Order: sequence, then C-alpha cells, then structure tokens
Amino acid sequence: MPIFDLPAVRACAADSPYAAVDVFIGTGGDGHCHPGATRPFGMVQLGPDTQHRHYRQSYPWAAGYRYEDDSILGFSHTHFSGTGHGDLGDVLLMPFTGPTKLEPGYPERPLSGYRSRFSHELERGEPGYYAVKLLDHEVEVELTCTERVGLHRYHYVKGDAAKLLLDLRSSVYNYPGKTLWSRLRVRNGRLVTGMRETRGWAPGRQLYFAIEFSQPIRAHEIHSTEEAVEYRGFRPPGQDPQGRRVLEGRALVAAFEFGAVPANQLMIKVAISAVSEAGAIANLAEMPGWDFEAERAAAASAWVEALGVLEIDAEPEMRQSLFTAHYHCLMAPSLFMDRDGRYRGPDNEVHRAEGFRFHSTFSLWDTYRALHPWLLLTQPAARNADFINSLLASQQASPHGILPVWQFHGIETWCMIGYHALPVIADAFLKGLRGFDAPAALKAMTASAEYQPYGGLEHYMKLGYIPHDREPEGVSKTLEYAFDDWTLARMAESLGETELAARYYQRAQYFRALLDPKTGFVRGKSSDGRWREPFNPAAAGYGSDYTEGSAWQYSWYMPHDCAALIENLGGDAGLIRRLDEIFEAEADPKQYSHMEDISGLIGHYAHGNEPSHHIAYLYSYGGAPWKTQRRLAQIVPSQYRVGPAGLAGNDDLGQMSAWLLFSAFGFYPVAPGSNEYVMGRPFVRRASLRLPNGRIFTVRAEGLSEANVYLGQVTLNGQRHGQSYLRHEDLMAGGELVFRMEAEPNLEWGQPRGVRPYSQTPYLALP
Repeated sequence: MPIFDLPAVRACAADSPYAAVDVFIGTGGDGHCHPGATRPFGMVQLGPDTQHRHYRQSYPWAAGYRYEDDSILGFSHTHFSGTGHGDLGDVLLMPFTGPTKLEPGYPERPLSGYRSRFSHELERGEPGYYAVKLLDHEVEVELTCTERVGLHRYHYVKGDAAKLLLDLRSSVYNYPGKTLWSRLRVRNGRLVTGMRETRGWAPGRQLYFAIEFSQPIRAHEIHSTEEAVEYRGFRPPGQDPQGRRVLEGRALVAAFEFGAVPANQLMIKVAISAVSEAGAIANLAEMPGWDFEAERAAAASAWVEALGVLEIDAEPEMRQSLFTAHYHCLMAPSLFMDRDGRYRGPDNEVHRAEGFRFHSTFSLWDTYRALHPWLLLTQPAARNADFINSLLASQQASPHGILPVWQFHGIETWCMIGYHALPVIADAFLKGLRGFDAPAALKAMTASAEYQPYGGLEHYMKLGYIPHDREPEGVSKTLEYAFDDWTLARMAESLGETELAARYYQRAQYFRALLDPKTGFVRGKSSDGRWREPFNPAAAGYGSDYTEGSAWQYSWYMPHDCAALIENLGGDAGLIRRLDEIFEAEADPKQYSHMEDISGLIGHYAHGNEPSHHIAYLYSYGGAPWKTQRRLAQIVPSQYRVGPAGLAGNDDLGQMSAWLLFSAFGFYPVAPGSNEYVMGRPFVRRASLRLPNGRIFTVRAEGLSEANVYLGQVTLNGQRHGQSYLRHEDLMAGGELVFRMEAEPNLEWGQPRGVRPYSQTPYLALP
C-alpha cells in the first residue's frame, strides 16, 4: 500500500494535541519554518531542502524549505526553523533511479539534474515524521529520527535498482567557497563516514557524520567536482579487506548503488557529531535496530508527552495554531553533544558536559522576550537548567570571556545586539530555577556587561549612551543594554550583592539620556551631546540609530521603567495617545520594504519583528488596559492564521509562537525578570497548563466571542482580581484564572495606579 494511503496519525487520537499540530504552518511566506522530522530540542532536524544549490537564495530560504517551491533538492539533517538568517543543510541525501547525475539541475528545467519535482498532495508531515513522493524518480521517502540519528526509508518501484546520492557541497545559504574542507570515507559495504567545515553564519563550524545502510553497497563512485580528482570503484564483498576509500576536498559528491533491494525498500541511518567521525559512529548506537515503525512511534510519543502539558478548548483554527505554536517552541535551544557528553564549544575545542546536557542554537535577541519565559512554565526544571548551564559553559570556553549572543552548533555568530543571555539567566533564577551555580552565573553576566570591545559598550559605559558618530544602531543598543543591566541588578540584589546591584540599577537608567521630550521619541545623540538631525521617526535601515526598526517601533522599549516613558510623553494620556498613533498611523508599507524583518504592519506596529512585541501591553501601564484588550483583538487574527503563510514574520526559533501562546492565555511577560505578566485578554474558551512543579494552572473565558473582546471582570481562584498583572508565584501555585468577556470595556478594571504592572526601578539617580 502506498504510504500516503495509510492513516495520517497512528500514535494517538484524532483530537489529541499531537494531531492538532500542522508542521507546514509557517513554511511559506516569511515564516521560515521547516517541516522535517525532529525530536523535542533534538540535535537532528531531518527533512527536505528545496533551495537551489548553485546560487545563494537568501532570506526566503533560511530554513532550506519553502512551501511555494515544487521541486526537492534532497534531504539534509540539520535545519533552523523560523530564523531570519540561514545556514546548515548538512549531509544531503537524495534517492534516485536511472542514470547518475552529479549536479542538482535547475528547478525550472525538470530532469536537468538529480533534484525532483514533488506535489503537496503527496507530502505529509507530523511531529517526528515526514514523507513525500519524488515524482521524477518514482521513489517514496519516509523520514523519522531520534535525538542524534536520522532514519530514512525509501520505497523504490519494483524492479528498479536502488541508488543514492550524497552531496557534501550543498548548504542552506549556499555561496561559493562556503565549504572550507570536507572528507568522505567508505569504511565498508554498509558504513560511510565523513565531515565538513564551513565558513557560513558560524565561521569554522565542523560537523561529522556516520551513515549506515540496511543493505550492502554494490558499487559506488566518489567525486571532487572542484578538482579533476576522483575515485570510482566496484567492490564486491571480500575484495577490499581494508574496507576504506577516502577522498578529501572542498566539493565532494558520491553516488551509491544497491541493486534490487528486499521489499523494494532501502533504509539509512545518519548520525551526526560535532566532535569526530568516531563520535558519530558511537552516536549510531542511539538507534540500534532497523524498525522504522518503532522509531516513528517513539518520536511521536516524545512529542505526545511534550505537547501534552497543554489542554486547549478553542475554535478549531485557534486550537491548531496554538498547538503548532507550542510545537515550534520546542525546537530550540537544541541538543548539541554526543552520547558521551562531548561537544565543540565557541573556542572550537572539544569539551565534555558534566552533569548537564549541552544545548546550542540560542537566538537570544528574539527568545529572551517570551520563548524562555514560556519554557520555564512548560519544561522540566532540569531542561531549563541545561539551557543555563550551556550558556555558562560557553562563557567559560569563549575566547572573549562572555556569554553567547547568537550561537549555534557551539559557535558564536555575533548576530543582533544586546547581551540577552542576562535576562534569560536572571528571569530563571528569580522565578526559582536552580541547578546551576548562581554566583558563577552572576560573574559571567557581569563579564558580558563589561566587555568594552562589544557593540559600543565602551561608549555606553563612559557617556551613559552610545553616540551615533561612534557606533551604528546606538539607540537600540542603549535601550537593550539598559534592560539587560536591570536584570543583572535584579539578580545581584537577590544574591545579596548590594553594591553591584546599585551600580547596575544606575546603568539601567542610561536610556534616559536619549529620551527627547520635545518629540516624544528616543533619538540618536552625538558624542558631544547633540541630537542627530534631521530626524525622521520612520527612518529605518542598517547603519541607522535603530536595529531592524525605526523610532516608531523602538522608542517604547524600557520595559523595566515604563514610568520614565510615561514621564517623557507628558503623563498617562500622552502614553495612550502615542500608542494610538502607532497603531492608527497611515504608514506606507513601502517605507519599510527595504527591511526584510519589518513585517506584519498595523500602522507603524510591526508584529513580524520583536521590537514591537510588547507594545500593545503598554496601555496597561498608562491605566488603559481595555485598549490593550482591543489591540490584541486586532493583532492576533491578522498576524496568525493556519496554512503555510500563517505567520506574519519569521518565527525566530519560537519567539513569535511564544507570543501567541502567552497572549492566548491572557497575559504576557513584558519585562522578564520582574516576575510579573501583564494581563491582556484570552483567545481560548478554556486552557490548562501542567506546570513543572506538577500543579495545573487553568484559564477560562466566559462569554468569549468575536464581539466580546473586553474584560468585564477577572477572578483568580474565586477571588476578584483587579490588578492588570499576574504574579509568577500566583501562576505557579496553580488554580484557575477566569475572565468574563464583554462587548463594552470596563474602564474601572485595572485601576488605580497601585494595581498596574511593575513600572519603575528603585534607583533613579544617575551616577
């Protein structure tokens, strides 16, 4: 029976969280999600690549796969899901029949190479499983995985010889010279190993692999397409006692023939390692047998458990969006160590994790805002401690002595701004997470905050802001450094380091130097203290005063001290008026068209990028929480939909999805480290969250409808809750939060100032 005639979900009931996930949401448009097979936080992400190998197709193909494409290049074992930049796509395999073609060919010219056309009608994806039919080769492909091993099952037409291509030239974001070196080693008739080193987003990244076949190789050929050097060999069993053939170079490709295979099926295991070929071979032991159905079921079971912390009663499309969002939140940070604990660190040396599991892929500029707070609520304490210990281990191995900025596969990319490992660590500690050395963590945080060569910190520490004539994007950097400093101060205070806390509470106020009361915006200032002129608050671009945004998106980012923002805008009414201007402006989308990341526009509000994510919740700081409720009713349905183009911007390794999950539950962590969630409004009739401490926290919305967008009344465990925020300790205690939804706003709820969210630091005076 063709695999596409089999039931779509075998692991659980049709109404289960597992069945609700649509792995293709976000794979089209600007979502940059990947539909391949992976485990929760798994090291392997095995799935299809549709980009062209011969030239760089950058932003739209950041995940390697794009739903709008109609041909597949092959199936590689490492991917990002939802990033704004691309890399990986390691160890590309492509089953084929007929003549051997070493080049992929062109999407617009079918049969011009080894790539193949496919149809979405003959494609299927589930958590931990992917299948597709390659139309040009008449091969049906199934993929599943463990944490470190990908498993392929290919169904060939009866009578066709099973053939396979291995292309070590192929990468996501491919460009000439990206592969610095590679090696391919045919060890025996069933085992092939190798490695490659690339100079992509993470420079000098090394990845090793071991490939095991279910059937013996009958013939193979290995080529270096850069040099006129190649090896071809036909090796029946027993004729090569060494069992090894090796070729090294920068452009290696190999073809393997297996002849007619039993039941017309060929299975392949691929293990990866950052350490060595021997490490990859050892990792193969994670999958000892060849039972594809058992491995698929095990992968599904891992997802059933991970997704099962949520119970959601909502409209079908919202329910599907939310479970898919939770699925997206469970992909990174990803495991990156061998079974024996060894991994490669930012110094490109091999280390061993002792007492924790090393993870990498930290998109911290994005994920500190909502993803990591979400993981603190949904993942075991040990896993969250693994994340923190991985950050600390990276700092200890860093040549610069600082925590990761944007790290994957153990290597620093220096992408984006800020030192946002600090709020991740501080938020976790302040919320009670243990399992890591807190004093050592504080020391690592301080080292990052005082590393003057990084991103204008020298000027920030000397002048109290970053001047535009010394450093680009100085406004955004000043604002984000100030928030990071506040989280450091909060953790120092909690550890009794009062002098250190006082110093960083003062640094947390440095953003005030760029507040302009005349315009109400946060503006660039020169090193001699003059405002940058001329000033256009909609101006955005690389090298400007703002990072992936404009003054319209960035001027409201001081979540630890919204009192200062309100003061600069002339009081509560000024804040509310300016927030309304953001959403109601008739902004021409063309003015941001040169910035790929500024998407999901509502006026100047850009939900497709992180600097806007907290803005709708700021109304509550000005005493108008009902306007937060109305804006959320505007944002959610316009920015999140089912279908491949269901995300307004790239998912950023779960940040976009975590925003939706928090907002659907009715609250959001505007200021990680405050131990408060600002109340919004729910988008579910009922939802329960099984917390890491075993308790259950439930939200329920009475009278929820499209017309009833406002909170009439809120109760927590049966007691009236008049505050426009929720304390973390109340959430972790479990219980029930009930929202009564109404068509008209309750202007009294969330008043007076004493029941508004945390908005001001205890240290206001500058040094």
